[in-house]
Parts: sequence; structure tokens; C-alpha cells
Amino acid sequence: MNQRRRTIGQWWWSSLPLRVISSTVIGSIIVVLLSGWLIMRQATDGVMAGKRSAAIAEASSSLDRIQRQLRDTDLRTASLYERLNQLADEAGSSGSQFHIVIQGPVSGFVSPGIALDSVPQSLVDAVAADPDGMFVTPTTVISSDDRVAPIPGLAVGARLQAPVSGQSYPIYFIFPLNHEVQVLQVMQRALITTGALLLALMLGISALVSAHVVRPIRQASIIAGRLADGHLDERMAVRGTDDLASLATSMNHMASELQQQIVQLEDLSRVQQQFVSDVSHELRTPLTTVKMAAELLHDGREDFDPSVARTTELLYDELDRFEGLLGDLLEISRFDAGAAVLNLDEVDLVALVTAEVESQRPFAERAGTQLRLHAEGTAYAEVDARRIRRILRNLITNAIEHAEQLPIDITVKVDDEAVAIVVRDHGVGFLASQARQVFHRFWRADPSRTRTMGGTGLGLAISLEDAMLHEGWLSAWGRPKRGAQFRLTLPRRHGQVLRSSPLPLAPTDFTLVERNVTHEVGHP
Repeated sequence: MNQRRRTIGQWWWSSLPLRVISSTVIGSIIVVLLSGWLIMRQATDGVMAGKRSAAIAEASSSLDRIQRQLRDTDLRTASLYERLNQLADEAGSSGSQFHIVIQGPVSGFVSPGIALDSVPQSLVDAVAADPDGMFVTPTTVISSDDRVAPIPGLAVGARLQAPVSGQSYPIYFIFPLNHEVQVLQVMQRALITTGALLLALMLGISALVSAHVVRPIRQASIIAGRLADGHLDERMAVRGTDDLASLATSMNHMASELQQQIVQLEDLSRVQQQFVSDVSHELRTPLTTVKMAAELLHDGREDFDPSVARTTELLYDELDRFEGLLGDLLEISRFDAGAAVLNLDEVDLVALVTAEVESQRPFAERAGTQLRLHAEGTAYAEVDARRIRRILRNLITNAIEHAEQLPIDITVKVDDEAVAIVVRDHGVGFLASQARQVFHRFWRADPSRTRTMGGTGLGLAISLEDAMLHEGWLSAWGRPKRGAQFRLTLPRRHGQVLRSSPLPLAPTDFTLVERNVTHEVGHP
């Protein structure tokens, strides 16, 4: 039931024309039904009131005529019973629109074609209680022929005074409502036909109005989508000066402003990228010259005074770091310009990780940190080996920088669709809310902390770009004083969409509650 309700709700809220047309039709049906009911009610009351007045007038006239004829009857030559029967036959066969029922002294006189049950008992009681009054009530006219269906009618009752002093007899006039029923039926059919035509017209009108109103809204939605896709020259057609024209004008103004802002940002970005690229290239030549001179000084530092020798060593180390920074800036500029490309090859990532761990082991030993590799078998994937090795170098170097002489675990695991590489340290860590910031350029969890490995501050940012270039994920997890963990997930086939990772992001030595608050970066 809940699923069906949700489905109906989704279906209802999925289309604006559907809601407009449905609401209009439902409202029209209610209005037509109420109007038809009121019209039929008033028509019925009017027809019945007119028929009631006509029936009373005709019954009074007939009663007076029969009463006069009965008074003029000479009972010495004719019996009262025969005279009543004669008068009933004459009244019933005179072409009138009613039947007569007379309750005589011996038995009743009933006009041909109706049954005595056509007189309701309530009317009989009312006539018996008031001999001088005339009463009218609705009734059902029952035919003496069982094959004829009963029809509605009116019954008028009074008392007929006999020539004999003190005697009177109940007389009833039965008026069938055949004609009135036919009139009301014709009116009812006319109302139904008119109501159906009105509903059809309202449906068509609401559909036209809905299309007229929704078309600009749909066009605005399409234009907005194309603007979001980068088609900044799209504009809406403006017709008239109404609210829809105002919407189109506002959309076009927004698109123009957005285009202008984006063009300005693109120009600024191009200038910025060109500046970084030009500066990096221009600095290469003087940097090479300065580095050659520094190497000469560094090689002969043993012949210098201790203070000069130390200065020479610092100069040599900082020039190495400066050269690395220039290389990273050039690489970042290539990413920003969209010029970075992959040189794909089928690579065993277990062997690649092993080689990189061994190359980083001397640096780890000098920092008093142990590198522990957890990998079995092979893990082949289509990757750019140079870029993946650079990601590993940056992750391991970052872990050594923050491990505080505690062991670092590197784990490799593969499944049918992906390969995951995890680098886990147990050092200073970072806040869970900072998991996205660690990939920002030149970001530090602790600004007062100095770099001991000579990093440029761009390693993790470049690593994230390399991972995204492979259509993979690079995710970060951390807790203060409890270490950090970085997970690289790569598809085994280039272009394959990642759905999951063979390894969890949160370390296995943490609780499920802590895993639930993990933040990931590079994960769709």
C-alpha cells in the first residue's frame, strides 16, 4: 500500500500539465454536478408546484360539478349507488387527466385503468378526519394491469355530500405525472449531454492553457540545462510583455551575466595558467645555472669554514626543493590546462608498489620509520605507471613525514573490477572534517609544522589529479593522534566505472561508529 501510494505521488508530482489538467477537470466535474443538481432540483420543484396547483384547481372544479349533479339526482327514480357509479364513469371518461376513486355506501367506485392501492393511506386518514377539507399528497399510480409499471402521481382527496342529509362519501382524484416525468427526463438528458460537452471543452481548454504556460517553463528548463552544459549562447525567445515574457527576459539576462562572468574567469584562469607556465619555464635556465654553481660549491665544501660549508649544504638542499617545486607547478599547470594525457599499459601494481616501497625504504629508515608491505600475487590493471608511481611516492613520503617514527603499512588488494592501494600511518593524523582539505594545494594540517622530507606542498593535489585522470578514487581518512589512511582505487580496465573498492577506507582497528563519520574525497 505504501509503495503504491509513493508511486501515485511520484506520478502526480512528475508532470505539471497533468496536475493542471486533472485539477481543472476535477473542479469542472464538481461544478457541473452541483449546477446540474441545483437546476434539476429547481426544475422539479417548479414542475411539481405547477402540477400541484393545477391538480387542486381541476379537482375542485370536478368536485363542484359532481356535487351539483349529485344534488340534482332524484333518488325516487334512481338509486344512490347507481348514480355514484354513473358520475364516476362520466368523470373518468370525459377526457380529463385524472382518475376518480369514490368510496360509496356499499363498495368503492374506481375509474378503469388504476388500482385502489393508488390512494395512499395517509390521504384516506386525512379525509376521514376532516370532512370539509381538501388534501393533496404524492402517490404512486398503480395500474390495474400488472404488465404496466407504476408511475409517480398526485392524489387529491375530499368528501362528496350525498342528497341524504348528513351523509358524505370520500372522493379521490388521481393525477398521473407521465408528462411531467417525461419533461424532467428530457431535461436530465439535456443536462447530462451539456455537462459532458462542457467537461470535454474544459479538458481541451485546460490542455491548451497548460501547454501555453508550461511550454516556456520547459524551454527555460532546457535552456538552463544547455547553459549548465557550457552552451552559453543559448537564449529564450521573448514574446509579449506578460509574466512569461518577464521570465524569458530574466533568464536571458542571467545567461548573459553568467556568460560574461565565466568568460572573465576563463580569461583570468588562462592568464594565471600562462603566468605559472611562463614563470616555471623562465626560471629553469637560471635555476640550472645556479644549481650547477651550487653543486660545485657543495662538492668543495670540505675545504670551507664550517659555517660556509653548512651554508653551502643548505643552499644545495633548497635548490633541490625549488627544482621540485618548479616541476610540480608545471605539472599542475598542465592539469589546469587540460593537457595531461595517459600513457596506458598493462602493469602489475603489486610489483610497482613493491619497487616504490623499496626505493622509499632508505628515507623511512633515516626518519626512524618502518615500511610494511602487505600484498600477495599479482594485480594487473591498465594504468600510466609513471603517474601511479608518483602517487605512491607522494603518499608514502607524506606518511613518513607524519608517522612520528611509528610503522607505516602499505596494502594492495584486487578484485574483478578494481585494484586498491592503502597507505596507513599511525602518526599525528588530522580531523575528520579536514579529509577534503588535505588535497588542497599547499595545505597543512599544522601550519607551524616544518617539512622534514623537502616536500613542495603540491604532492597530494597532483596525486588526486592523477587518480581522477585514471577515473579512479583517492580517498583520505584521519583522526588526531591516531594516524591517517589514504586509499587509491583504480579500475582494472580504463573507462570502466568504479562501483566499490576492494579495501575499506577506514582502518580495521576502528569501530563501526567511527567508520560511519568517515569523509571521502574523489569518490562519486
